[in-house]
Amino acid sequence: MQRDRAETVAAQALAWLAGNDDLLPVFLGSTGASAGDIRELAGDPAFLGSVLDFLAMDDAWIVEFCDAAGLAYEVPMQARQALPGGQQVHWT
Repeated sequence: MQRDRAETVAAQALAWLAGNDDLLPVFLGSTGASAGDIRELAGDPAFLGSVLDFLAMDDAWIVEFCDAAGLAYEVPMQARQALPGGQQVHWT
């Protein structure tokens, strides 16, 4: 996946998350971010990667987001790999 497409998917995830009254406080609490931080960092590829990392913590969140966005379930992880910090770690 190209980086610009990955950023678009992550921005969609952030918008979905911001509109989710149940999940947004969990995200804010786990990251220490504020609503103002979200607005300020919405264009930062590293922050967008952290949004996808957060969603990946629970398969149900990925399913809900993908269903709402009309995306295949593997797209968020493909996008994550294209953003900073998302490259697969090789331990050998």
